[in-house]
Amino acid sequence: MKRDKIIYWVLTGLLCLLVTGSGTAYILQYEDVTATFATLGYPAHLVLLLAIAKLLAVTAILTKKSDLLKSWAYAGLLFDFLLALAAHLSVADGEQYGAIIALVLWAGSFYYDQKLFAKA
Repeated sequence: MKRDKIIYWVLTGLLCLLVTGSGTAYILQYEDVTATFATLGYPAHLVLLLAIAKLLAVTAILTKKSDLLKSWAYAGLLFDFLLALAAHLSVADGEQYGAIIALVLWAGSFYYDQKLFAKA
């Protein structure tokens, strides 16, 4: 059990660090991110919405105040990472590795979250 908790917190910490960095970059580097979104075929108005959603998702996952919010946070991040992967693959820009890493961290964090904290 202790080993599982360590694995959970390492994976979840890395996932949350990645998502927080991404959400913060969306805000601080808005113009650059908007240009990248345009090349991927996404509208610019999604940038700030995704930034806020990512930061709220991290909060929901780390605080564990609500199982429902935590579940929605995990689901939202999964959709975000899958769409990012699909977008990068569709334009063949070679930038899909960040999404793949995010998906691996997500899968590990979600698996251990369910194993350790899911209510039967």
